[in-house]
Amino acid sequence: MSSQNVFTLINPQNGNLAFKILPFGDNSHFDHLQRNNYYSLIWVTKGKGKVKADFAEHQFEENSLLAFSPYQPFMLCVNEPIEGIAIHFHPDFYCIHMHQKEVSCNGVLFNNIYQPPYVQVTEQASQTFNMVIEQMKAEIQNAELAQYELLISYLKIFLITASRLKTEQLEEMKSVPDSKEPVILQNLKDAIELNFKTKHSAGNYAELLNISPKALAKISKNYFNKTLTDLISERIIIEAKRELYLTNKTVKEIAYELGYDDEHYFSRFFKTNADVSPQIYRETVGFGKMEA
Repeated sequence: MSSQNVFTLINPQNGNLAFKILPFGDNSHFDHLQRNNYYSLIWVTKGKGKVKADFAEHQFEENSLLAFSPYQPFMLCVNEPIEGIAIHFHPDFYCIHMHQKEVSCNGVLFNNIYQPPYVQVTEQASQTFNMVIEQMKAEIQNAELAQYELLISYLKIFLITASRLKTEQLEEMKSVPDSKEPVILQNLKDAIELNFKTKHSAGNYAELLNISPKALAKISKNYFNKTLTDLISERIIIEAKRELYLTNKTVKEIAYELGYDDEHYFSRFFKTNADVSPQIYRETVGFGKMEA
């Protein structure tokens, strides 16, 4: 793909990528493990394959939009050519945590540990995406007044459209007979959300839910395609990343709040799962303290 088709904005303060539109005609960009310090939206318009993300593998079809958070490990494996377009944006350009009320994509498109990391793109959404991408390309080429603000507005339209789509598709799945997830699954999700800061082992949750560890492990693997330990680890890491980005708390304070008395143990746990230390994560992803 010729570089003239790639549209890139660089942050003038640090030289890092701020925003990028990358058309692709093969899998060469994604056929090896990615751990980027920015968000990635990858719209596969032709072809299908398998996505490996975090601890799980999922099949994706043509017209899938895949979404990945900073330092979330992923790669695409395909047996046929794929085509599409990727949008990359750094949290300093647009932070989904700070603007959760505006776009509501955190926990839906991104950082949703219970669902596959993609959404099926409908014909109507496809038209919206194409229109918005063309507007973004035009805006990147015109370095006019308030360029970033306009680009962010287009990005918001893209994110809101995708989040609505995923929410609709999840609701539709719930209403299909026989696809209704067992009550134990919702109980498990609720238990993880309430207790991940204090309970870190699979055994803790088996005890909480009054079910044998073996039975709970099987349910987790069958429905989430992940072990229960993986689910708990992912949830802790998502919260740690959020705290590192949004607050000025020390790594020691964040570790303690997440139930780790030993800061060094927590740092090793974080690095094992995010591939970088908490400090490097904060330095490369940025530091966007909440105003409130």
